[in-house]
Amino acid sequence: MSSGSGHIRSWWGWGYEDEALGDQEIESLARLVAAQFGLDGRVSDPPPISALDLRAPRVEVPSSLAGIASVSDRDRARHAHGSSYSDVVRALAGSLPNVPDAVLRPRSATEVAAVLDWCSGERVAAVPFGGGSSVVGGVEPDVGDGFRGAVSVDLEALSGVYDVDAVSLGSRIGGGTLGPELETGLKEQGMTLRHFPQSFECSTLGGWIATRAGGHFATGPTHIDDLVESMEVVTPAGLVETRRLPASGAGPDPNRLLIGSEGALGIITAAWVRVRPRPRWRAGGSARFPDFPAGARALRALAQSGLEPANCRLVDPLEALVNGAGDGSSALVIVGFESADHPLDAWATRAEECVKEYGGTIEGDWGCTEQASAADRGGPAAAWRGSFMRAPYVRDALVRLGVLCETFETAVTWDRFEELHSSVRQALESQFARGGVPALATCRVTHVYPDGAAPYFTVLARALPGAEMAQWKEMKEVASDAVMAAGGTITHHHAVGRDHRRWYDEERPGLFAQAIEAAKSALDPAWICNPGVLVDRRRA
Repeated sequence: MSSGSGHIRSWWGWGYEDEALGDQEIESLARLVAAQFGLDGRVSDPPPISALDLRAPRVEVPSSLAGIASVSDRDRARHAHGSSYSDVVRALAGSLPNVPDAVLRPRSATEVAAVLDWCSGERVAAVPFGGGSSVVGGVEPDVGDGFRGAVSVDLEALSGVYDVDAVSLGSRIGGGTLGPELETGLKEQGMTLRHFPQSFECSTLGGWIATRAGGHFATGPTHIDDLVESMEVVTPAGLVETRRLPASGAGPDPNRLLIGSEGALGIITAAWVRVRPRPRWRAGGSARFPDFPAGARALRALAQSGLEPANCRLVDPLEALVNGAGDGSSALVIVGFESADHPLDAWATRAEECVKEYGGTIEGDWGCTEQASAADRGGPAAAWRGSFMRAPYVRDALVRLGVLCETFETAVTWDRFEELHSSVRQALESQFARGGVPALATCRVTHVYPDGAAPYFTVLARALPGAEMAQWKEMKEVASDAVMAAGGTITHHHAVGRDHRRWYDEERPGLFAQAIEAAKSALDPAWICNPGVLVDRRRA
């Protein structure tokens, strides 16, 4: 599969083959991590497709769907997993136990309905696939033994900006539209969705909605929940179309049932979303703090000030060092404002005052400029942003070098924030210390609210050759247990998938689980839609 620009998607790792780190970059990275983690610099290469031992297809796609079906080894291998650390480890080892029997690419909602009709009648699991960027096992066809087979339903053909309503500031967009294509289409109309997750280049609108994704912006309507006006969802029981409205008090919101359903209730084929004019003015900059808790207190003050900065992030000293945005002696706060309507000098000035009141040292000029991005303004903020967008490719290179490289995130109220940050770090450090494994753990705050924040942790450690998956699972359990014990959520924006199911089951109310079961039984009577995520059928 290639993108509209001709890039070839990697079948085993993140993103596009020609965007991955080159040999010289990997050699430089190897020198940096060798001493820290006791590595020898050896690089694992992915096996050729021809060397993969893929399970033979268990079901045959009917002739009526043959025109949209593929059973090529490359297609099946790429759709056998998402983009998490564990996915990359298994792919590099050539271990793809849950390869789909076929990949189907429907070109319309009618063809999606035909796929689900066939799957329901033949007891074949249907796993929706957008950009394949899931880091929680959300797109892997790991569906258990209750099905004759499983197919991956790739939505790439359902893409494009179909309509733009410049009066009401809305746009109807295909569910399979990748982030860059979406923004290019809106830019032609002077608009933007303003939703930029780190997975932006390799994730889709339908995937964002299905997983309740969070964008790059730290405040305001950053979650896709707040940007959806209406949806078109094909379920095995029929088409669900919600009415396009600015707001409604007519009972429980049907959009809210479908947003975050992770493909368990149906397949999102299109949506009307709230867009806005592209920003004209920008302001803001960075500041240094002596430590992470001090920076967090400044973030809380900004979040509760009513200033509503477009961005408001905190990076701990170690992460700032790793990303070339500091020397490891101080935490970094990044603040940004943007507007399509008015200059922002007053907002930037008050934010500077607030940061100083909490002990921050301002860097550079926070003044307002026209048509200047963070990259244009330079400095630590631009350095961190560049590293942030490149991080998934660096992660893949680290895994090839033998580094366990995992991220996880949560959200918690401000009164519990420092305790959660401390207890999670301690739990991770204790786990690796017991095994004598060199490790680093960093943290940043990705989103802030008046009542709390979303800390995002990165773990780097020497992977144990041959035991990478067991090591990863132990780390995942230790971190997740610590997050839940400290009052956080199991996920702020990475979704539930299969990896987070145990903790999601603990987090949600029991009666709500029964309500989801009832909804699934109504919309997906044969329970063929993405089995294993969110809820399982009760058995007598």
